[in-house]
Amino acid sequence: MEKVAFIINPFSAKRNYQPFLTELHAKVKNPLYYISESILGTDDFIHNHFDEIDIFVAIGGDGTISTVARNLINTQKILAIFPAGSGNGFSNETNFSKNLDELLEKLKRKKSRKIDTFTINGRLSINVSGTGFDGKVVKEFEKTTRGFKNYIKVSLKTFFKYKPKKVKFLDEKYKEYDGKYLMVNIANTRQFGNNAYIAPHASKSDGLVDMVLVKKFPITYSPLFAFRMFTKKLKDDNYITYLPISEVEFKVNTKNWHIDGEFNKIKSPIHVKVQPSSLNILI
Repeated sequence: MEKVAFIINPFSAKRNYQPFLTELHAKVKNPLYYISESILGTDDFIHNHFDEIDIFVAIGGDGTISTVARNLINTQKILAIFPAGSGNGFSNETNFSKNLDELLEKLKRKKSRKIDTFTINGRLSINVSGTGFDGKVVKEFEKTTRGFKNYIKVSLKTFFKYKPKKVKFLDEKYKEYDGKYLMVNIANTRQFGNNAYIAPHASKSDGLVDMVLVKKFPITYSPLFAFRMFTKKLKDDNYITYLPISEVEFKVNTKNWHIDGEFNKIKSPIHVKVQPSSLNILI
C-alpha cells in the first residue's frame, strides 16, 4: 500500500496493539508503520515522510488522532483512523470502525473531504474540549487504568465535590452569559466518546463550534441529563445553554482543561477560534 503510513500509539487500547499489527502484516505487504514513543517522535516521523506519504493513519484515541492531525492542518495530506482509545469520540463521528478490511477499502479509494478544527489559545482541538467539571474528571481519570466504568466512577465522585467555575466573557454580546458553570465545553463534533452526545446538533463542517455552558444541577436532574446525553436529546433548558460561535474570548478561574480528552493546563484569558475546512479526512 503505497503512500500510506500507519502511526501507532502503543499506550492506547490497554497497550494491546499487537493484534492490529499482526493483522496489518497479514493483509498489507511491507506496510510503513511507526510505533510512537512520544509526541515529538510522531511529529518527527510525519515530518520525515511528509513528501512521500498521502495518507497518515492514526491508531489510537482522540489524543493520538489530534497529535497526528496537527501536522496535517491546511495541507492536502489526508488523515485516516483506526480507533484504539477508551472513548473514540472523533472516530465515531467520522465513521471509522475497528474493522481493518473496511479501512483498507477506504485507503484504496482515497476519497476525502475537508472538516473544521479549532484552537484554544493556539492549541489544536478536533473533537470536544472543555474546562470545569470535565477537565477535573479527565485529570483524575488519567490516574486510573481508564475504561468506561472507571470514567463513570470518577465522574460521580468528582460531581459531589466540585464547585462551579466563574466565566466572564470579554465580548459584549456574550456578557449576559457571565456566571458560574459546572463545565464549559467547546464542541466541534457531537460527542465526548462512548456515544455521550454533549452537543447533538454540532457540525464539523459549518464553520462553527457549539459552546456548551452547563450550570451545576441538582442530583435529581442527573438521570434526565444522562438519558438525554446518551440519546442525543440534550437541549437548552434551565441548566444548559448552547452558543454557536466562530470565535470567542473569556476568562475562567481554573487552568484545568482537557483537549480532546487529554489533560492540559491553560491560563486565562481563553481565545477559541474555528479553523474552517482545515483538515482533510478520509471518507
